[in-house]
Amino acid sequence: MNDWYADAGRDLPWRRPEATPWGVFLSEVMAQQTPLSRVEPAWREWMQRWPTPAALAAAAPGEAVRAWGRLGYPRRALRLHEAATVMVERHQGEVPSSHADLLALPGVGAYTAAAVACFAFAEPEVVVDTNVRRVLARAVTGNALPHLTLTRAESDLARECLPHDRDAANTWNVAVMELGALVCVARGPRCEQCPIADLCAWNVAGRPAYDGPARKGQSWHGTDRQVRGELLQRLRSAPGPVGLTALEDAGPEEAQVLRCLDSLVADGLVEPLSRQRFRLPA
Repeated sequence: MNDWYADAGRDLPWRRPEATPWGVFLSEVMAQQTPLSRVEPAWREWMQRWPTPAALAAAAPGEAVRAWGRLGYPRRALRLHEAATVMVERHQGEVPSSHADLLALPGVGAYTAAAVACFAFAEPEVVVDTNVRRVLARAVTGNALPHLTLTRAESDLARECLPHDRDAANTWNVAVMELGALVCVARGPRCEQCPIADLCAWNVAGRPAYDGPARKGQSWHGTDRQVRGELLQRLRSAPGPVGLTALEDAGPEEAQVLRCLDSLVADGLVEPLSRQRFRLPA
């Protein structure tokens, strides 16, 4: 697996030796539920504008939301700003290296804390994302797809598979994720390109079909997520505050637009200047 990654792994800027812990941290937050093809240009823009936690912390939260663009789940931009502020206040402007300190940062969960500890500080944490779960489900347990949500058994399996050697373990973490992203994909896996095809329990068994609970795709058109995204896009594009009349047609129904606008205010993504004027948070 590690030999395959050395040849086939993508050359991404946050994987290079010169990448800073802040660059790694930023990439991990941006890449949550977002394709890397969309992450890389945004990551480069953010790193140029805010190359350190202190640089981002000194900016207005609304600037982080504005720069987030169309990456999706914009609350991540606010959490990044909050995390940068905590790094300045508690960690001398640096990304903390310990798993516990990382986990205490705003918006950081178990996966992100483990990934940053591993990829930024070479701590051999167990890193488990959707790609890792899918590769191990197929290769070890012979299932076409993993459980709908992460289970204790999956976490234990990932820990058991982690090499004992520190360097090999850190490479293994990113190699398994890369295999899941490029070869062992959810639909149409490229088993002929897989370096462990002859060891994969699912492949050896003839690739039996998935027989677990139904997996529903996420809808988008007409949903609150779409309306929230349109509202934020209009606010991002405006040079100053935006009047309610310029926002009311952001969705199919005015009631839905107002509900979504209220939710953005509650999430801290939009700041009301009055009942009729709104802006990104200052």
